[in-house]
Amino acid sequence: MSGEVIMAVTLNPALHVSYTAGGLSADGINPVSRPAYRAGGRGITVARVLQAFGHDTVVAGLAGGAGGELIKEDLARTGVATAFTQILGEPRRIHDFAGPDGQILRFGEPGPYITTEELGRFAADYRRLVMSAAAVVLSGSLPDGLPAETYGTLVTYAADAGVPVFLDAGGEELLHAATHKPDLVLADDRRVRGDASLGSTLIRLGAGAAVVAETRDDLVRVITEGQEWVADVAAGDVNVTTVSARGALMAGMVPGHLLGWSWPDRLRHALALAAVWAAETEGSDQLDKTAYEQLLTKVSVKAAA
Repeated sequence: MSGEVIMAVTLNPALHVSYTAGGLSADGINPVSRPAYRAGGRGITVARVLQAFGHDTVVAGLAGGAGGELIKEDLARTGVATAFTQILGEPRRIHDFAGPDGQILRFGEPGPYITTEELGRFAADYRRLVMSAAAVVLSGSLPDGLPAETYGTLVTYAADAGVPVFLDAGGEELLHAATHKPDLVLADDRRVRGDASLGSTLIRLGAGAAVVAETRDDLVRVITEGQEWVADVAAGDVNVTTVSARGALMAGMVPGHLLGWSWPDRLRHALALAAVWAAETEGSDQLDKTAYEQLLTKVSVKAAA
């Protein structure tokens, strides 16, 4: 059973707090502007991109405290629906200080510790939401308190409901979840070290398809059983491993799967989206569809030799 809404799950959302500073000095107090707040995290980026391209989305995950309320308010302001499970702890905060020279200093706080009781309530909420979802996207790091097996369990819940599931994770949680047979996994070659054939490994473990962002050559490689494709943007360098580009890349993979597009068409759509979104001004929720259309023709896709 599935519906029309794409669910983007962010278990470890971030609240970005931005300031403009007149300068930095070790003497006295440095004046800054009033803070601006913005919800962040790879899953939230997925939802923003899908929403900007006209897809109905809902963000689920774990959020609590005053910071959690600010995350919900920011998403509501941009029209993204939320269905967070309430927890006691505050979300992690990332503080940006922009100086007059354009330099940005970034400082990150630790996130909350998730209790067994909170995880249980989220699992119940997730299973209910999955039943009315067209697809589920699981993205980002796991907060403290959650075992590496968490994503694998969530993949199984979605599969049991007959809902396609997409995973963007790293390290042990990625390798474990791949054995639960997600439809597609997104990884980059920094996150699982020591494996020169990461995509093939993920397929062997059970993933339906593996999308690997290669940091050295700014390429995106898709591996399925019996097929391999390589894509890049001819218009210039696009760092496909940044948070904004990576979230957009994953968002771009979902519609093509649901509509049965060919892999070359999925890659052109996803990589053009990633390039456009990465170029947008920080804090924008608009997608330049003219730039997207132009970039579609500049994405090179070829079968791997």
